[in-house]
Amino acid sequence: MRITKEDSLVLLIDVQEKLYPHMNNKEKLSQKTITLLKGITALGIPLTAARQYPQGLGDIIEELRPYGSECYDKVTFSCCGNDNLIARLRESGCKYVIITGIEAHICVLQTVIDLKALGYLPVVVTDAISSREQQDYEIALRRMEYEGAILTTVESILFELCREAGNEVFKTISRLVK
Repeated sequence: MRITKEDSLVLLIDVQEKLYPHMNNKEKLSQKTITLLKGITALGIPLTAARQYPQGLGDIIEELRPYGSECYDKVTFSCCGNDNLIARLRESGCKYVIITGIEAHICVLQTVIDLKALGYLPVVVTDAISSREQQDYEIALRRMEYEGAILTTVESILFELCREAGNEVFKTISRLVK
């Protein structure tokens, strides 16, 4: 099964001002997430973002805001608790929801489970998600895979979506991952 850009949408989950500073390996998380978002922008893939209770947890971190202009607020841990976000997914016609965000074992995991139940195929970008504790992250990945998510990395998914070399998008992505 090939993941295609025409059938994909990227979902950025809860990378917010008061959560992000507590994430394990946050510098790498930020770098990988920015690489992913720049790559999907070059590929022309739509991006949707979600924020968990922004009144208490703040906005999306500043360096990611240029990519998250379409943002949905939620109080449920799963992004699928927001009817407007679900309507956006349906409207997009996507089959694959490419996921980046935090925390892996709470909001990301519950979103993955609910997306699968709604008929979408969650594609979890493992080096662009995190939790506060490494063990929570590792167990979450196992659970997501068990639930039917596809696990990938930033570089792998960008080149899969690009499909071929020799064009400007390929050159952009090649520069991003170096």
